[in-house]
Amino acid sequence: EWLGWERNNYDKLGHFAQGFVPALIARELVIRFEVFARRGWPSFFIVCFCLAVSAFYELIEWWVALLSDEAAEAFLGTQGYVWDTQSDMAWALSGAILALVLLGRVQDRQLAALART
Repeated sequence: EWLGWERNNYDKLGHFAQGFVPALIARELVIRFEVFARRGWPSFFIVCFCLAVSAFYELIEWWVALLSDEAAEAFLGTQGYVWDTQSDMAWALSGAILALVLLGRVQDRQLAALART
């Protein structure tokens, strides 16, 4: 209300974090276990992994809505926005990409320092 929004957009912050946090965890695991030999594949895999997590969460929301007695739209919190699921996944995608771009080098330095000890 204070910002003049017609919808509750705090949900978008949660979906952004749903991409941001798993991206950093997955990146560390991929680096530590040396999953990929080539440099370009880890980022692609991590973004795909984060989108899969987000898609699975959206499926769980849908399944619970179907199984509950409540109307699906009331449960899902779409608030009349037909593109809510796609928007949620786009926020997770942007969170994953930003995590890799903004914190990738920081994480590399931390892992290198950890390896030296």
